[in-house]
Amino acid sequence: MDTKALQDYVDRTWQDEILGELEGFIRIPAKSPAFDAEWAEHGHLDEAVAHAERWCRETAPADASVEVVRLPGRTPLLLVDVPGTREGTILLYGHLDKQPEVSGWSEGLGPWQPVLRDDRLYGRGSADDGYAVYASLASVRAVHDQGIPHGRCLLLIETCEESGSFDLPHYIDHLRERIGQPDLVLCLDSGCGNYEQMWCTTSLRGMAAGTLRVETLTQGVHSGDAGGVVPSSFRIVRHRLERLEDSADGRITPGAFNTSIPDDRRTQAGEAAAVVGTTLRDRFPFAGSTRAEEQDLTELVLNRSWRPALEITGADGLPPIAEAGNVLRASTSVKLALRLPPTVDGHEASQHLKELLEADPPHDARVTFTPEQAATGWHAPPLSPWLAETMDAASRDAFGAKAMFMGEGGTIPFMALLSNAFPKAQFVITGVLGPQSNAHGPDEFLHVPTARRLTTCVARIIAAHGQQT
Repeated sequence: MDTKALQDYVDRTWQDEILGELEGFIRIPAKSPAFDAEWAEHGHLDEAVAHAERWCRETAPADASVEVVRLPGRTPLLLVDVPGTREGTILLYGHLDKQPEVSGWSEGLGPWQPVLRDDRLYGRGSADDGYAVYASLASVRAVHDQGIPHGRCLLLIETCEESGSFDLPHYIDHLRERIGQPDLVLCLDSGCGNYEQMWCTTSLRGMAAGTLRVETLTQGVHSGDAGGVVPSSFRIVRHRLERLEDSADGRITPGAFNTSIPDDRRTQAGEAAAVVGTTLRDRFPFAGSTRAEEQDLTELVLNRSWRPALEITGADGLPPIAEAGNVLRASTSVKLALRLPPTVDGHEASQHLKELLEADPPHDARVTFTPEQAATGWHAPPLSPWLAETMDAASRDAFGAKAMFMGEGGTIPFMALLSNAFPKAQFVITGVLGPQSNAHGPDEFLHVPTARRLTTCVARIIAAHGQQT
């Protein structure tokens, strides 16, 4: 490819088309169904899909088909099919559903308020993952612009990813004949260690999430009267969690939630740590003198990619402090999010977690764990030499530095699903979620120069794929 012409084309497309489209997308509160039970009635997911669909219809190559697929009771899915001039199929994946608003956005910023400031486009869904459909189609168009032969390119954009992609298997089954057998999967929903080179994700963690509820009373009572007689539901929650997590250092102790780490992933973790450096820990807004759980940078990479970790993401039964009277509360509920190593089966782990938390509760208290999300992680198959060489060359031309490889701590359920469905496919999982981009939190932003450069890298991969068939 003419790399100068490619970058110029992509830069113009981003400046003249994509940025404006993304700003419109950010304004749509298209929360994932896990955070908006009445998503169908509210219509925001449909609005987000329609927004992307319109642009795709206006800009896709003339022979492309653009369709919104709807199964009864399921979130909508956008499918863009660009016929190829060579053999082979490339599946490009992204999603349009978003995490909820959360509090703590900086002054002048907000989840549904697009703000472009210092090459950063702020707003919920900008980097996770609204840009993906625009960058993917722009990459295909860039290859067309230079008249380069390529395989069939199929954009599959879902609206359930932030809820665990529970609708996606139904669409894969429904569309299996139309999808065929992709030999390359490109996913733009992952992270990057910095904004100075292309990053390829080598693994993704799984997830076992749900609500742990402990009940000791049918209603709250005076703590002075009941304290020492009625067991505290909060204490029993602590006792249950101690079975899972060592509270001193955060280790997840049961063997069912751990796995051995392959030697090549340890080596890549060391290389990534050397490139990223202390940004691995310094990018987080630690309060006061709080330190990271581990000072060795390689171990930090492995902690966030190959080791399990627990977070309590919500709680019920605890009144705000200003309203907290001297009451021994009837119950405590906490929502658990347990990140799992890539090779641990998410559904088996979820069942094991339920058994672990519910068995033999102190004082025979009523303890229930309700699983709400189970997802198996993903471990990338080896890259073909042509693909590894193309990625490295593309990164050097677009960013001025070699491509890097690292496991990510997040979960993309679609990857395990596709890996099982298409075991012979090559996978390139990449993205723009770098330092401070803060997906799921306040001040989420898309680093626009990185998104532009990554778009050229994807175009290079599409073109190189066409040369292999």
